[in-house]
Amino acid sequence: MSRTPKDPELARRLSRRNVLGVAAGATAATLLSGATAQAAGPHSGHGHGKGRAVLPPGRLGIQLYSLRDKVSTLGFAPVFAELEKYGYDEIEFAGYTQGSAGAITLAQLKRLAKDHGLNPIGSHVNYYDDNNPGAYSFAQNLTKVLDEAEALGLKHIGTASGPFRYGSTVDGWKRAAEDFNTYGAAARKRGMKFYQHNHAEEFSFATDKPKVRLYDVLLAETDPDLVYLEMDIYWAFCAQFRFGKRVDGTPAPFNPIDYVLKQPDRYPLFHVKDGTRDDSVRDGYRMTDVGDGDIDYKNFLSRVTARTHRGRTYHHWQTEHDNPVESLAFARKSSEHLHSLRQGRCGD
Repeated sequence: MSRTPKDPELARRLSRRNVLGVAAGATAATLLSGATAQAAGPHSGHGHGKGRAVLPPGRLGIQLYSLRDKVSTLGFAPVFAELEKYGYDEIEFAGYTQGSAGAITLAQLKRLAKDHGLNPIGSHVNYYDDNNPGAYSFAQNLTKVLDEAEALGLKHIGTASGPFRYGSTVDGWKRAAEDFNTYGAAARKRGMKFYQHNHAEEFSFATDKPKVRLYDVLLAETDPDLVYLEMDIYWAFCAQFRFGKRVDGTPAPFNPIDYVLKQPDRYPLFHVKDGTRDDSVRDGYRMTDVGDGDIDYKNFLSRVTARTHRGRTYHHWQTEHDNPVESLAFARKSSEHLHSLRQGRCGD
């Protein structure tokens, strides 16, 4: 079952299993008190209602990049302790040290996550660095990347790098798709799924064929049994704003969720990142804490999780904010908001 946040103001309506008694330390406690004070935002009641929870049980995670400031100053242990209190089930890595206070081995990191009831679900690794043969990337050190992912027990290993290694032409993306198929086949032999995480630019158009959306090339040229996608919902909505027209101005509208509903089994992972709509900025949105923005996550999660595979939900939802004002407050608020969403109408 999914663990729900253990905070005094939530205890009346949310329950969770007992927290493992691992102290976060005085410094983390001080930070938590500040996070708690900031967490009740103006939209904290949005989406409340009676009925079945929208968030599937056991599938709430967080991309640790959002908490890199706390990991670098406090270390993983205090941060994991707070995530457990907030009701998180999973974590996604963006590097295995993130400037962590004190050295830590992969075995220790795996054990630490387990001690706090956190399942390491995936990790972001660079696609390539053609100027550095020793780079920690799929292209330069595939075996090492997979060895370390396997040591952590990851079920998914992917990249947030765009498939632009060979340019922005159709043929260039076909070559990148071949690379991805290779990485996917290697990951599959280890019992893992290789995935690519999008930003907005993946939905732009090929420079040689301006009517062709590059993301469609990626989907068509990668083997669906080898290459999976992690949709960053925020960036996909930004792309909808930026690339809803071709270069010549002709309409080319799309809805991010349609990609998922068409091939739900290709999207095991999602980034839940929110934004306030602002047509005056390049991306059409300004990033904000989950629940404070204009992206309708109640609708998005409801529609996606309605699709099941062999009778079970199989999607994983990772909250993220690239530069939160207070990262622990962001983590707590995001969990609170997503746990509060119900299928019924507000006030039902």
